[in-house]
Amino acid sequence: MSTLVRLRKAADRIERQTPVHRDRAVDGLRALALLAVPTGHWLLGGFTLDAEGGLHNASPLSAFGALAPAGWVLQMLGIFFLVGGYASVLSYHRRKGSAGEWLRGRIARLGRPVLGVTAVWALAAPVLYAAGVPEATLRTGATLVIQPLWFVGVYVVVTALTPYCVRAARRLGDWAAAPLLASVAVVDFLRYGPFAESVPSWLAVVNILPGWLFAYQLGVSWGEGRIGRRGAWLLLAGGTLLFAALLAVFHYPASMVGVPGEARTNSHPPSLLVPALAAAQSGAAMLLRDRLARLLARPALWAPVVVVNLCAMTILCWHQSAMLAAAVPGSFFGGLTGLTTAPDSLGWIAARLAWMPVFAVLLVCIARYARRFEEPWTRATAVRRTLAGVLAAGFAVFALGLA
Repeated sequence: MSTLVRLRKAADRIERQTPVHRDRAVDGLRALALLAVPTGHWLLGGFTLDAEGGLHNASPLSAFGALAPAGWVLQMLGIFFLVGGYASVLSYHRRKGSAGEWLRGRIARLGRPVLGVTAVWALAAPVLYAAGVPEATLRTGATLVIQPLWFVGVYVVVTALTPYCVRAARRLGDWAAAPLLASVAVVDFLRYGPFAESVPSWLAVVNILPGWLFAYQLGVSWGEGRIGRRGAWLLLAGGTLLFAALLAVFHYPASMVGVPGEARTNSHPPSLLVPALAAAQSGAAMLLRDRLARLLARPALWAPVVVVNLCAMTILCWHQSAMLAAAVPGSFFGGLTGLTTAPDSLGWIAARLAWMPVFAVLLVCIARYARRFEEPWTRATAVRRTLAGVLAAGFAVFALGLA
């Protein structure tokens, strides 16, 4: 039996097992946002080698500012929070137990893969060091592994706020997210406006919750049926205009991610540019929902969406490990263009594009085994769970430079 035939049969089997009421468009949007995470990190992240052969993080954005618009496309966390809010409110209404039980179940689903990846790396790090991997490489790798996991913590917090988001949606309708946008705007005015020198730097942290809750609240309002096509058009037009004004008039950095050496960043914590982009993306997603649903009615297109969604946390937690699985061995061979050489030339960009399928294959191989961390740990004893927690905490301490 050929590979093509096997894939077609697998797609048909997934099609038969899909419930009729499944919202394919929302699942498709989630899959798209998920795949944008590794694509963005693999394309806009690089390494340099020191004299001892240690790897250090570097970014092509430092040399190629023209790559910034790629981040506008690949920064799809707004879409992820949008569909997260949409799916959460539907799940919240279907719950059989209390709100607390529902939240504990959601947290467990998010926490298991995080504990898994950090515990595995805590065990692997000393083995790699004994095998001759420089400490600089291990610290760089630890930073990359733990870097995307901030998302999980924020997502847990906004998920816990789902009941309040539902109340806001019912009271304020399609304007429920507007106060969150206003909050981010006020903080940005204080830290970037005429009073910037007298404002403490920690004030920026205030933007973390409203900056990401904005798109989640849009998703909850959408799931509650409070945002129609008129609201979607308003989000698309208003978000696009605000995004353009922030760049052209208020001179916000063009990159959606942090650039080494730059004083300002739009991502950590989020600036007003983040909800502006999320508004435009959310409006477009709502308007394209029906068209996307029709497209995903085809089994050949629907099957990959199902697979990606089933491996959502595995992709998020392990995609940096896939890149490191190529870069760490590669560092022993010196400078490999697009992998361990400085990302400062057009040749590097072309080579990195050639390396990305290798990263994808490595991620698939890793996911084959790491996927089990997403499943309930029914066979894990209390001792094993405690050990996993201790290992994860130790790895976090190492990755954050506290040890």
